[in-house]
Amino acid sequence: MAAVTRGCRPWGLLLGLLGLVSAAAAAWDLTSLRCNFGAFCECDFRPDFQGLECDLAQHLAGQHLARALVVKALKAFVQDPAPTKPLVLSLHGWTGTGKSYVSSLLAHYLFRGGLRSPHVHHFSPVIHFPHPGHLERYKKDLKSWVQGNLTACSRSLFLFDEMDKMAPGLIEVLRPFLGSSWVVYGTNYRKAIFIFISNTGGEQINQLVLEAWRSRREREEIRLQELEPVISQALLDNPNHGFWRSGIMEEHLLDALVPFLPLQRHHVQHCVLNELAQLGLEPRDEVVQAVLDGTTFFPEDEQLFSSNGCKTVASRIAFFL
Repeated sequence: MAAVTRGCRPWGLLLGLLGLVSAAAAAWDLTSLRCNFGAFCECDFRPDFQGLECDLAQHLAGQHLARALVVKALKAFVQDPAPTKPLVLSLHGWTGTGKSYVSSLLAHYLFRGGLRSPHVHHFSPVIHFPHPGHLERYKKDLKSWVQGNLTACSRSLFLFDEMDKMAPGLIEVLRPFLGSSWVVYGTNYRKAIFIFISNTGGEQINQLVLEAWRSRREREEIRLQELEPVISQALLDNPNHGFWRSGIMEEHLLDALVPFLPLQRHHVQHCVLNELAQLGLEPRDEVVQAVLDGTTFFPEDEQLFSSNGCKTVASRIAFFL
């Protein structure tokens, strides 16, 4: 895949997931707590809000709430010269709805090096914390990694993927870094950004959107205040989630629960057209229709939402070119 340049350009939803995983594999080194490029490297924090807003508006399909909430929270945080706590966002929704894509966009438009920046840190339970029996070691390593990298650059981005597969108790070591104290372990951490990603709450979000559709409400009429309680309850009820019985939840350290709504047929069509544009191809009706015909929609009666969002669009297109 061609390198992505800063600016508002079409690039596939798969870039988020693939880029985050590859960046994680390259960056994770528990033997060193320094910046990847040495102890004296400079932060490459260079926010480009115009590019971020443009990309979200053009290429993030069907997510009016997530788009508005992320941009508003990010702008307010970055423009504050002395924030009282880090920015902590938790992204929730069905698979393929754009959570990893948004995370990759944040890295791309906040840091000059994008996902390869030494100040963007991605963690996956499957890659970095695969053995439940090593939980105590993981806690120690994670705390040291975060503390060491915040010492190197206070403007750091930490991405935690698949939180619904994260061992409960592990993320608890981050609690001191997420609050409003001035320093932790001698480190000023209040300018850091923490993003947590999970599918938890996806079913509840889907049900609420389905009920709105059945009531003939426009999708854009759905408000954040309707979704926050059901997402919060889903977190509290999931014993497999990294926030299970966590002080992070009890102390309300999450600044926002960001909902990603299920994608409908026209949203998948939007993703197909974006992917074709990325490949430098003109829109082709037969390709769009073939991808849609190969996509499973649910519920069984209404056939309303894509079962995997736009996650497999890029791979499916290759079969029909």
